[in-house]
Amino acid sequence: MDSIRSIVWIGDERLAVALAADCPTLEIAWERDVAGARALPLGDFDALLLACENSKQALEALEALSDRRPLPPVFLQLESAGDLPLQEFRERGAADVFCLGADPTVQKLKRALFRGMARIDRSGKPSAAAGVERSDRRASAKIVGDSPQIAEVLALIEHASKSRVTVLITGETGTGKELLAREIHEKSSLRNSPFVAVNCAAFPEALLESELFGHRRGAFTGADRDKSGLFEAADGGTLFLDEIGETTRPFQAKLLRVLQEREVRPIGSSRTRRVDVRVIAATNRNLRREASDARFRPDLYYRLAVFPIHVPPLRERSADILPLANHFLAHYAKLDGRPEAPLSSDSRRLLQSYGWPGNVRELENEIQRALTISDAGEDLTPSHFSPRLYEVLQPVQAVVQPGDSLRETLARVEAWLIRHALEANGGRRATTARLLGITREGLYKKMKRYGIT
Repeated sequence: MDSIRSIVWIGDERLAVALAADCPTLEIAWERDVAGARALPLGDFDALLLACENSKQALEALEALSDRRPLPPVFLQLESAGDLPLQEFRERGAADVFCLGADPTVQKLKRALFRGMARIDRSGKPSAAAGVERSDRRASAKIVGDSPQIAEVLALIEHASKSRVTVLITGETGTGKELLAREIHEKSSLRNSPFVAVNCAAFPEALLESELFGHRRGAFTGADRDKSGLFEAADGGTLFLDEIGETTRPFQAKLLRVLQEREVRPIGSSRTRRVDVRVIAATNRNLRREASDARFRPDLYYRLAVFPIHVPPLRERSADILPLANHFLAHYAKLDGRPEAPLSSDSRRLLQSYGWPGNVRELENEIQRALTISDAGEDLTPSHFSPRLYEVLQPVQAVVQPGDSLRETLARVEAWLIRHALEANGGRRATTARLLGITREGLYKKMKRYGIT
């Protein structure tokens, strides 16, 4: 259900509650009638689901929504269409019509929504499942960068999209691994099928197994009805397993079997179901090392890493910092209806000198913050950014002395950084060396050279 992240529900509250319980990652805004829904920022949602008692009520609701812009795809849920052809509803603005009977189940509704979004994709109409930009607070799904590193990543994406090979995307947190997974899906032959994403670190093992494989009624306490898993929801499309390195070895064994056999067995069931799913996994861990150290199943690692793609951290591709910053500036300025705020020369130098431990996500947050506290049309200066960005300048400001050569200045800065890191880590040299990216022997030599005790 992750390709549809948020919906507005108009109609019977009971089914909305049941859907929310079945899909904990789906954001549902429930309204009793169209009048209440009109007060919402409808463009912020992926879809609007309108449950109506009859055709007359459905046509009246579509008419009441016809002047709202932007408007997400509107899906009608009817007991039956009556004497009206379904095309009549579509001509009045409905993206699709679900005739699910008098008492529809959550599973029927989920399947209908996925099919409806896929049909929108094929018809060429806007759809969140197609990855088009929505009027929300997230930046548009776009891979931005001028560096050779990102060019290499884009070339690998092109190759991966030409087949259904299993892909493992690695990289630090905040580098945009899910964005790459969606790009592979959208460029592939599966673009009109579901893209379902799940964060494996967000669920305990038992719940993750239920989310992915499904369960049968009575399989465990609280299982009061059958539930299909995300493998079935992604059938015919792509399943993105984010943070796969956080899973336990018992769960990894079950996942390995599914990938080998292309069959899932819901918890509490004796029967398996065939699934045709392209799997893309992602992690911020070094799975090759973890597999060799027996912290991750080697057989699952090799099953996932058929086509590996590594996303370099932002600090290693500084050529991408300003293009990304300008992209976020343009996006959020447009979103807020304000003129673009150019970066001052000092701000550009500041952004390029910072290490960005949070990568692209941190840069996006900083741009949003700077725009929020600046006046419309005002140049963004270093004062508009978080104080932590200035800390990179502290070593230079603290130790630079007039008349020093470049070598002497760099030595002073390096000594300051080592002292600062040792203090921050309570004098623990092994930890300090690891965080500084050098060996313990290298740290000892530098400490001796600079007289650091």
